[in-house]
Amino acid sequence: MQATAGTACLTVLSTADPAAKIRAARQAARDWRLGRLGWAFDATMPDRPARPDRPELLAPRYMPKRRKGGGPAGRIALLHALAHIEFVAIDLAFDLIGRFGARFPRAFVDDWMRVGADEAMHFAILDRRLRQLGSFYGALPAHDGLWEAAELTAHDALARIAIVPMILEARALDITPQTIARLEAAGDPASAQPLRRIMRDEIVHVAAGVRWFRYGCVVRNDSPPETWRKLVSKYFRGSLKPPFNDSARAAAGLTTDFYSAVADPYAHAAEKFLSSREGLFRRRPA
Repeated sequence: MQATAGTACLTVLSTADPAAKIRAARQAARDWRLGRLGWAFDATMPDRPARPDRPELLAPRYMPKRRKGGGPAGRIALLHALAHIEFVAIDLAFDLIGRFGARFPRAFVDDWMRVGADEAMHFAILDRRLRQLGSFYGALPAHDGLWEAAELTAHDALARIAIVPMILEARALDITPQTIARLEAAGDPASAQPLRRIMRDEIVHVAAGVRWFRYGCVVRNDSPPETWRKLVSKYFRGSLKPPFNDSARAAAGLTTDFYSAVADPYAHAAEKFLSSREGLFRRRPA
């Protein structure tokens, strides 16, 4: 029996070991590109993907504060946090396909299979850099709030796209250039180099999100910016905080008419935030 897009996505989500998950993601994307997977989404995506025993996953309020400065321990903590984001992003891409692929044209699956393979590559290069620095993925605790985006939007494809690529990945466009600059200032261009590649790919990923969000809005005869703002208000447990990298966002098609009206005008400078998307899922006070 021919494997399907749905079963390939389920395999990725059901694989806990990081190296095996990378292989499963790459295999799924390659098999799809070569026409080896049938057009069927007959597998039920799990509520939560399989996870390795390490890293220890903590609620946001229990995460240790990241060390400031450019010392080795601080750089390792930063890279570990970014590696965890990319590890979760693998599952987010394949869950999007497996859960919602049947509702979109074939090109939707084309795009997100490529995104999933990119996320696997991003994780691999960050984990390799951690090992070069004497550490590894799993050596430190990690944020357990990142999958919340998937849980909150498991029933709504447009909500998922509004939150994950159009907020979380777009936030990476805002802060990655500053992270690269800090690593280079600390005398660590070898750690900055993978982030340059990730930055270029994130523009493509955000562009895919914007493209399919607009497609969904056209199908429903809705205004994309207005619909996006409504979904963000309903499903995003945080606030959009400037400064924004408007040029990179515009390159991805995420123009200011989407986010300028909902940005928090009282936010502190970007240096106040964690240098990752992790801080975006801290719960608002009750």
